[in-house]
Amino acid sequence: MNMRKLSVVLLALILVGASVFAAGKTEQAATGPVTIKVANYALLESGYEPFWKQVKTDFEAANPDITIEWVTAPYGEIVNQVVNMAGGGNKVDAIFGEIDWVPGLVDAGLAAPVRDILSPAFVDDFYPDVLKSFEVDGKPYGIPLYVSPYVLYYNKNLFKQAGLDPNKPPKTYNEMLSYAEKLSKLKDANGNKVYAFGQTTASVPVSGASLTAMVFNFGGQVLDAQGKLSVDNQGFKDAFAMVKQLDEKGYNPQNAKLKDLRNLFALGQLAMYYDQSWGFNGVKSINADAVNFTASAEPLVGGSGSGQSLLQAHCFILVDNGAARRAALDKFVEFVISEKTLSSYLRDLTPAYPAKKSMASMESVVNNGILKGASPAAGRVQVQPFIPRISDLNLELCALAQAVTVGKQDLNSAIEKFKSTASVKISQ
Repeated sequence: MNMRKLSVVLLALILVGASVFAAGKTEQAATGPVTIKVANYALLESGYEPFWKQVKTDFEAANPDITIEWVTAPYGEIVNQVVNMAGGGNKVDAIFGEIDWVPGLVDAGLAAPVRDILSPAFVDDFYPDVLKSFEVDGKPYGIPLYVSPYVLYYNKNLFKQAGLDPNKPPKTYNEMLSYAEKLSKLKDANGNKVYAFGQTTASVPVSGASLTAMVFNFGGQVLDAQGKLSVDNQGFKDAFAMVKQLDEKGYNPQNAKLKDLRNLFALGQLAMYYDQSWGFNGVKSINADAVNFTASAEPLVGGSGSGQSLLQAHCFILVDNGAARRAALDKFVEFVISEKTLSSYLRDLTPAYPAKKSMASMESVVNNGILKGASPAAGRVQVQPFIPRISDLNLELCALAQAVTVGKQDLNSAIEKFKSTASVKISQ
């Protein structure tokens, strides 16, 4: 089966289900010039800034009565800025962000159900299981531009230097450890240490999401279907035992953020690491030659797991600011999440999988060399139940990882402390 057919079949198997049609809007939008405010941290990141500036230019040219006003702040500060603005009566209309931001913004009373703002025909083109992953109380509160599992990126040149076949990445954690033993003996051109395997453990929510994905790799869970803490399972313990082992062997950079891992990988100082598929843009912005040595692979299989991973997405989270701005926002979202707008973006900047059925066979996705090795992983994504305090839970997962690595704590004792602390945090 060729790559185009494979990707279409995978996405169909993963995500196709039944959709329901929302009732039409009863409130009519006012006519005349409208300004909508879009919070977007990516305007401050060099790899993404040209794309989003072009989006504004092209959208306003096609819709002369609508003006886009960007609201910017660094990645780690944009949500607080949106919340603080709302507290002063100045609400944005949309936030470009990550799926994990949804429950907090719903809890803050800012996010609106997407079917209250977007047209039924547009929403019903999204894979039902993807929409379901955005649900709070049965309604989706975010609309994805694209989706991804966590994927394994690896450096083909370092594999060759270590005597490993660059076309045969590891499939299991045990295989990875045998590869890592050889890779960890390498030095870069300047004599710097080469880390064998990167798993982010820094104190930021996205690191907790990545650790959750690792728990899924081992067949474990963090929350049950009702959103209650559920870590008394072997997969959870095995995942953090692996984090501890990677640290003890010196394979994993301690307390690293994803951007730190991307930097090391781009410079040839990291052989393998877990990242969202779009993390490659950060790698490429540091070293353009990364296109030539980067390959992707499926998440590793550990314990009794099957290599499942956590669904990740960049999305728009929408705010209801009345009929006129709703109508303008509907046009903007449909303009951005289209094959015409996203084709070059997914080809040149952000390798990822489309979330819409009509975009499944996009040439820029099907023939993307960076996505190729990880494509089957899209069929093993697992949805993490939404809870309002998901960011707090993710930070506690990071604290657990740091306790068994930097803190050198006993694994069982550290997990017991995590259970006590995390239970309190997510119940507040």
